[in-house]
Amino acid sequence: MRAWFAAVMATAGVAGCAASTADLPPVPQLEQAWVADGFSSPEGVAVAPDGSYFISNVGGEGETKDGDGYISKLSPDGTLIEPYFAAKLNDPKGMAVKDGVLYVADIDEVVTFDATTGERLAAIAAPESKFLNDVTVWNDTVYVSDSVTSRIYTISDGKAEVWLEDERLAGVNGLLPEGKHLLTVTMNSGTLYRISKGGSITPVALGMKDGDGIGIVPGGGHLVSAWPGEIFYVNPHGKETKLLDTTASGIFQNDLTMFGDTVVVPNWEPGTVTAWRVVR
Repeated sequence: MRAWFAAVMATAGVAGCAASTADLPPVPQLEQAWVADGFSSPEGVAVAPDGSYFISNVGGEGETKDGDGYISKLSPDGTLIEPYFAAKLNDPKGMAVKDGVLYVADIDEVVTFDATTGERLAAIAAPESKFLNDVTVWNDTVYVSDSVTSRIYTISDGKAEVWLEDERLAGVNGLLPEGKHLLTVTMNSGTLYRISKGGSITPVALGMKDGDGIGIVPGGGHLVSAWPGEIFYVNPHGKETKLLDTTASGIFQNDLTMFGDTVVVPNWEPGTVTAWRVVR
């Protein structure tokens, strides 16, 4: 997320190890497919029931209850379909759709909408949460990260509960299911972790400070975005390679989300959304 977040949390360190690099898939490249503009501090992406994309618009900084946040709908070719699909949020960030319901992280609560009509359904408070960030669905349950409290919450039957809290999760951000495990990346240490259903945490890769979104690359490996403007490829042995760096041009790389070989990334600054194709 934003630069001011570094003042909230202390930097953590995690040690890891790398295996042999033999027989690894080639490092992919990113080819830009399209850029859409007209957004206000866009942060998160989720796929809608009709195959379009939901884009969350924070509308300013990420921690103010000002009611200027909203959700837009964007076509797979980058055409803005509906600028205000769901509105009157504060600072919406991560999103996920489950059983026709759109779940949106909004500071200290998860707000739900009908994913087809945009009708507001409910607001689910997450106890003692401070900065709810990413949302995903894993094992038929909604999971939400809280970057300030180092927690991951679950949402079930209209209630939020703490699933996991660990100092290694300081600055926890992106969440992504990967079979029997949940992937997460942290901002403080810049570590990609793999978490078991029982809560066992294993480091996968290091060195991606301000980590934000995660994607699974067809053919092996992962993509990880770092919000100040970087996208990394992590090979199956945990070696990271920087594929993109837009920090000098002021283009943020926020909650990277993959759909097949397409990567959709909201750019908080300058208020755009970029789609990339992953090629080897």
